[in-house]
Amino acid sequence: MAGPLVRPRRLRTTPALRRMVGETSLEARQLVLPLFVREGLAEPKPISSMPGVVQHTRDSLLKAVAEAADLGLGGVMLFGIPETKDATGSGGIDPAGVLNLAITDVVAEVGDALTVMSDLCLDEFTDHGHCGVLTADGRVDNDRTLAAYAEMARAQAHAGVDMVGPSGMMDGQVAVIRAALDDAEHTDVSILAYSAKYASAFFGPFREAVDSSLEGDRRTYQQDPGNAREGVREALLDVAEGADIVMVKPALAYLDVVQRVRAAVDVPVAAYNISGEYAMVEAAAANGWIDREAAIFETLTSIRRAGADIVLTYWAAEAARLMRAAASR
Repeated sequence: MAGPLVRPRRLRTTPALRRMVGETSLEARQLVLPLFVREGLAEPKPISSMPGVVQHTRDSLLKAVAEAADLGLGGVMLFGIPETKDATGSGGIDPAGVLNLAITDVVAEVGDALTVMSDLCLDEFTDHGHCGVLTADGRVDNDRTLAAYAEMARAQAHAGVDMVGPSGMMDGQVAVIRAALDDAEHTDVSILAYSAKYASAFFGPFREAVDSSLEGDRRTYQQDPGNAREGVREALLDVAEGADIVMVKPALAYLDVVQRVRAAVDVPVAAYNISGEYAMVEAAAANGWIDREAAIFETLTSIRRAGADIVLTYWAAEAARLMRAAASR
């Protein structure tokens, strides 16, 4: 019996062959580690819905970023959790607020070895848990929120941040932040725009991670999960307003949006492998249902394959350690 003329399996015969013809790479430099720092903690506090992830003290945060730098990660994304919150999220603007102090700490610790990024949003700092300032009838006031974002951007830049990450999905936020930074002579501070951020069920564990006060939802400003073209439109608007990098969040349920955005823009594209995506893999692995390490790499590779140049993931340090160990064998 005549065999097939074309045999794709030939290129899968050995590890060396598979490596040589591999289409998608995963490297430590492409990974960003999100980190939470909480005001007033005496020791790191585990996040129950995200096994292996903690709310850091200012001291333990420095150990985490030093390791991230040693591992060759691309950067860290900092989130701050204050002891007290108010209606306007003033703790995010206060130079002595936990996030701004953490930025200064981290920059002093790692210098240029890591890109130090910070979340630029009010939700961790507001007592109502929304990403902006509210009107009297409880709606998020877009333009008053933009004024707060401008102040927050200046505060984070003054603290020494390399890159701000506006995540609130307010119309015009990138343009306002870019102008605020430039007017304050922080022209070198770059913007990672959360451009296509969806109102997702997969954010659940993150709410625990930042002690969210949110009641209700964010559907009036985050995107509808069914809308892909809108995600591309938002990314194009952010590029036009001065975004240096655009991001899709979440990643796994929106790989098609990652691919569309990558095709549409000429700046780097990031994707955030979010808390619920992380928690699902960890829970399945804890039950013995999947091979944990293989699932981690398959997940991260899928995000890269869809077109993301940068992946924010809670597995960043672990993945880098595993890749380093594999390379040294």
